[in-house]
Amino acid sequence: MQTLYLIRHTTPDIAPGICYGQLDLKLKDSFEEEASCVQNWLPSMDLIIASPLLRCRKLAEFLALTVNCKLTTDLRLMEKHFGLWEGLPWDDIARSEIDAWASDIMGYAPTGGESAQQLTQRVQSLLRDVALLPQQHIALIAHGGSIRAILAQLAGIPLPDTLNWEIDYGAVIGVSIPRD
Repeated sequence: MQTLYLIRHTTPDIAPGICYGQLDLKLKDSFEEEASCVQNWLPSMDLIIASPLLRCRKLAEFLALTVNCKLTTDLRLMEKHFGLWEGLPWDDIARSEIDAWASDIMGYAPTGGESAQQLTQRVQSLLRDVALLPQQHIALIAHGGSIRAILAQLAGIPLPDTLNWEIDYGAVIGVSIPRD
């Protein structure tokens, strides 16, 4: 049995209502308090794999030191890339683009960004590789979008069915996966 702990980064330091996707953001001053809460939810870990974005990497480094385990980063855990939308208030994105995205959640990619299908393919590849690892307790420190994509894959449901799932900053979701 392998247990994955899907952990969302702590609160980023950005105004509400901004599309930030893969922007590399700093964290709120509440980081240490939030990170300590995350640590309290975790058993001992064998390995931590994190998105390389600062908001995940900082939490991963904190946890790796406190639980004394190996840490690595993986680009496949990054948030969906929203292309030219990144850094814009959601309200400033053209209604026609939002409508195009809403009518094709899986296939639409904002200019310069990626589609939800591409995000799904990234996490599928990651999950295949993680399943081959000998470690039993693995923390994946990621983003709301990549965590939803992982959960959709593990549950065998379409990603759009997870879009309204609330995954708070600092959330820890444990998932046990049987070994073949």
